[in-house]
Amino acid sequence: MSLRIGDTAPNFTIATTDGEIDFHQWSKGSWVFFFSHPADYTPVCTTEMGRTAQLADEFAKRGVKPLGLSTDTVDEHNGWIKDVNRTQSTDVKFPIVADKERHVAELYGMIHPNESATATVRTVFIIDPEHKIRLTMTYPMTVGRNFNEILRVIDALQATDRDPIACPADWEPGKEVIIRPTVSDEEAKQHFPQGWTAHTSYLRTTKLKD
Repeated sequence: MSLRIGDTAPNFTIATTDGEIDFHQWSKGSWVFFFSHPADYTPVCTTEMGRTAQLADEFAKRGVKPLGLSTDTVDEHNGWIKDVNRTQSTDVKFPIVADKERHVAELYGMIHPNESATATVRTVFIIDPEHKIRLTMTYPMTVGRNFNEILRVIDALQATDRDPIACPADWEPGKEVIIRPTVSDEEAKQHFPQGWTAHTSYLRTTKLKD
């Protein structure tokens, strides 16, 4: 199944390290950082799980729930979490899906046969409070994710939901944003009383008010 931006994230009910969850019920009203890793007790995955746990406050202040997944069992997850906590000096509290039968991995296209027929690649889905897929990213097994980028795109998505803007290349919170071309100058005056810079007829930039 090929999932695209704007699709509704498929629901599922499955065992996790926090007990069985119904995904749509568990995530209702929250953003979700849903990510897969190839296997427990592997080095890159250990650093990624640790980094997710270390960033718990950053995710929470953005209203985001992390949810991990691999094709290992709950018992294997729970044993591995002890290593993650010890080696990464953290405390993993978010749930990790135990997808031993690969049901969710197949549903979300996390198995890439030319990489591995059984293990999930490093897939990222950012899902909004309405269960809509807003961003997807896929990393190979040998390359860990950039968590600064994950937080950045969540910030960008939430900013573009609040205001009629787009975010330029390398945008970070506090930097200038782009006023969408569909917004007339008259409408822009209402939304952006701080004014803007018109670089071309279609490129207008402004700084959002704090």
